[in-house]
Amino acid sequence: MLDDKDRIFTNIYGMHDRTLAGAKARGHWDGTAGIIQKGRDWIVDQMKASGLRGRGGAGFPTGLKWSFMPKESDGRPSYLVVNADESEPGTCKDREIMRHDPHTLIEGCLIASFAMNANACYIYIRGEYIREKEALQAAIDEAYDAGLLGRNAAGSGWDFDLYLHHGAGAYICGEETALLESLEGKKGMPRMKPPFPAGAGLYGCPTTVNNVESIAVVPTILRRGPEWFASFGRPNNAGTKLFAISGHVENPCVVEEAMSISFEELIERHCGGIRGGWDNLKAVIPGGSSVPCIPGKLMKDECIMDFDWLREQRSGLGTAAVIVMDQSTDIIKAIWRLSKFYKHESCGQCTPCREGTGWMMRVMDRLVKGEAEPEEIDMLLDVTKQVEGHTICALGDAAAWPIQGLIRHFRDEIEDRIKAKRTGKVSAVAAE
Repeated sequence: MLDDKDRIFTNIYGMHDRTLAGAKARGHWDGTAGIIQKGRDWIVDQMKASGLRGRGGAGFPTGLKWSFMPKESDGRPSYLVVNADESEPGTCKDREIMRHDPHTLIEGCLIASFAMNANACYIYIRGEYIREKEALQAAIDEAYDAGLLGRNAAGSGWDFDLYLHHGAGAYICGEETALLESLEGKKGMPRMKPPFPAGAGLYGCPTTVNNVESIAVVPTILRRGPEWFASFGRPNNAGTKLFAISGHVENPCVVEEAMSISFEELIERHCGGIRGGWDNLKAVIPGGSSVPCIPGKLMKDECIMDFDWLREQRSGLGTAAVIVMDQSTDIIKAIWRLSKFYKHESCGQCTPCREGTGWMMRVMDRLVKGEAEPEEIDMLLDVTKQVEGHTICALGDAAAWPIQGLIRHFRDEIEDRIKAKRTGKVSAVAAE
């Protein structure tokens, strides 16, 4: 259980003042210049020691990612780009930071940019986030007026500019290289890697792309020390984390908790339990729509909410967007809806994804109605394997994994529906 004194996001529910004065009263912007004066290497080493892993889905060690940036400039400027695109279905944590606690992000941008020798940072915000953009821009303007951004930012001797860029609502622009393409004014289509952004990113210059939450926790980690942050969670799964819990729980919410908390404790403590009791739990998508679902019994009895345990179950923590489904859920239809989403959002650059997402959705269409042949289940699984890992970015994987999870854990339901359709037991077939 995370104590209130250990919370990084002190205004995640918007109960307090989100202005600069309110943020300062809660301990933000405290000694920022002193942190910067300790130097780049010190900041990067502290981030490595904290064990922070990226909060945008992949879980790559943040300090290590920063260390890939060139130590000395070759004449090109360096950039930090903050990924605030948050388009993963089920995910709604970054919007709470930008709406209610924006100064955590702004201060994090300054410190992280300094650590990477970047005088400019771009925050790429999702097209649908209108109010969040207004709140964040107001906070940026406040910080400029107070001398915390701009020339000699926060009295640190470092010149720093922060820009907020509004996207147009494309899921693919959450992928770091597609985000950079969009930021440059081109079509949001992923780039081949290498070169990685740390070598040639925005405008061909060294760039690091980080998630909102990854950057927003930085000032607090540096103030309290990496040992404090690393004291939460299991080894290799350090820190506190925002969990966004939606679906069939009594109280859906976004909550900051320690990593490696059990699923049962997370739901009981913060969501008032599963709707209709624990026996009514059917399945859980633990990390946003692109990770495979896990059966309810396994989630209740054993689940530890961190990167490693969920990976061992062939799923993932992702963005920690926990989608809870009870027995009333038509799980086949739920996964069909996700496959429809990924078909719509594929940029079409890679053939396996462009053709495969539509193909998978059309087979799922028939499985929902029970109109497929039983052998098509294995054929569908085979196609997901041909899409997974054969595309420039991870959207192909994101489209394949939910279907793989469905077939792995709920194959009997698919088969029963096909049988029911054949024998005319319409009641067992999904509602239109």
